[in-house]
Amino acid sequence: MDFKPSPEVESLRERIEAFMEEHVYPVEGEAIQAIDDEVRPGTPYPEILVGIRATAKEQGLWNLFLPDTEYGAGLSNWEYGILCEQMGRSPVVAPMAFNCSAPDTGNMEILVDHGTDEQKERFLQPLLDGEIRSCFSMTEPEVSGSDPTTLRTRAELTDDGEWVINGHKWFTSGANGADFAIAMVVTDPDAAPYTRASMILVPLDTPGFELIRNVSVMGHDQGPGHCEVRYEDCHVPESNLLGERGAGFVIAQDRLGPGRIHHCMRAIGTAERAIEMMCERANSRDSFGGPLADKQFVQDFIAKSRMEVDQARLLTLYAAWQMDTEGKRRARQAISMIKVVAANVVMDVLDRAIQVHGSLGMSDDTPLAGMWRFMRMLRVADGPDEVHKMVIARRELNRAAKRLEGDGQAATAAGDGAAEPAKAAS
Repeated sequence: MDFKPSPEVESLRERIEAFMEEHVYPVEGEAIQAIDDEVRPGTPYPEILVGIRATAKEQGLWNLFLPDTEYGAGLSNWEYGILCEQMGRSPVVAPMAFNCSAPDTGNMEILVDHGTDEQKERFLQPLLDGEIRSCFSMTEPEVSGSDPTTLRTRAELTDDGEWVINGHKWFTSGANGADFAIAMVVTDPDAAPYTRASMILVPLDTPGFELIRNVSVMGHDQGPGHCEVRYEDCHVPESNLLGERGAGFVIAQDRLGPGRIHHCMRAIGTAERAIEMMCERANSRDSFGGPLADKQFVQDFIAKSRMEVDQARLLTLYAAWQMDTEGKRRARQAISMIKVVAANVVMDVLDRAIQVHGSLGMSDDTPLAGMWRFMRMLRVADGPDEVHKMVIARRELNRAAKRLEGDGQAATAAGDGAAEPAKAAS
């Protein structure tokens, strides 16, 4: 595998870097505050971002995450990952600037793959054009978010051809200011655990949809939010079913694979910026008779950070490459591993950078504290560390059991005089 970017991708990376230097970093703090202050129902983006987004669209830096050339730039997962790293250097503002922010990216991907022509016209095209935002409604407060087989929100199909949805959700990310939700709901409660649920498109102005509040996350409850919502006799047409009935889990996995690559590469971009800030601080700050850069513990912080970030980047690009060449299913183990590794590396690097900045690092006078708050969710969202570690271990144990089974069969075959290779580990 060769992760040297093509001339096209290198040009896009340079253009994104230049765009951020000119349009994002100079107004980063102002834009973050505007997102908090101005986003509300009917206002998906603050005025300052509307202008930045228009410029990005004019320059062709738009919808770069979609591999389908009909809708996006036609980049592979690992090629887009290189661009995603650049966007992660300003994790709140930059993805929005390029129309590449979650949960819209994942929602657009599954609409491209599973939406009907009518759904693409009504829901996908306005997202592609940047006119609206969307949200994803899956997690419920009464049951374990890491075990979606326990979902309770129900959708029943009436004789009149409508889905009637009832249930309670929270961490419906991006609901404040969104136009519609993709809700994962139980449509066949007596079916097997992984065929009980379906995805349904719900416009947020539908009677029966109630946005209760932005859940306060580490003291922050503004902007698009992680919202608590209720569905109470919420009626939508039967045609709003996304994909096949009972295919909710399959569609969710289609959505989560690329999304985890995006999150991890953005985390690496955040960590890179933190390393740069840590080095600048160490070189410019004197303490106890000399610059911090001369202190062994600071050198240890920087060395560890560099090694960890480079390892995380290579592992993430490998997972993306495996998705591109072998498919999402074959890449599951690598995707689970990067989800744990990148989420922890970015937190460790940010923590060291904050420590080197001292009290300044704890303040909001630098981006570090805000990035720490923003990135901490990654160790929980899209599957907590502990669940990913559990499935990583299970896959390894299953491989070991199959190898043992294969060795036993090979030995028996050899004894019978019929040489046969052992089974390959899956």
